[in-house]
Amino acid sequence: MSTHNQISHIVDHVYRRRPIRVAAMKDNESVDTFMDQIRRRFAKGFLDILILRLVDATPTWGYDIMKKTQHAYNVKLRHGALYPMLNELEARGLVKSTRELEKGRARKVYQITEAGSQLLEAYYDFIKQNLPRRPRE
Repeated sequence: MSTHNQISHIVDHVYRRRPIRVAAMKDNESVDTFMDQIRRRFAKGFLDILILRLVDATPTWGYDIMKKTQHAYNVKLRHGALYPMLNELEARGLVKSTRELEKGRARKVYQITEAGSQLLEAYYDFIKQNLPRRPRE
């Protein structure tokens, strides 16, 4: 399946079925509050893309992904959401894992694959094409 078709498949079969809640900014809310809402929506709706972005930046392990997501998106990932997604990404060949020993403990370190990088690039292209930035009036 081509990268474009993979994205179309994800959009058609996963994201379209989710209700989209648009939160209007009230007069007393700051832009920061509104941006925080957008970040949390992104993290929840595009967890696979978020994980690919994180492991593309540097190979990392599950707990580190959880900490980075909490810090960057103000979303506390549960093990029940993260690890099944990591397993799915690995099964689809988008990430690969290696076991490393750190301070006497074994941990699985995830790294993006070429297919994962291609999917991430296709996602960026999709966003650029479908959500172009309009000039402000």
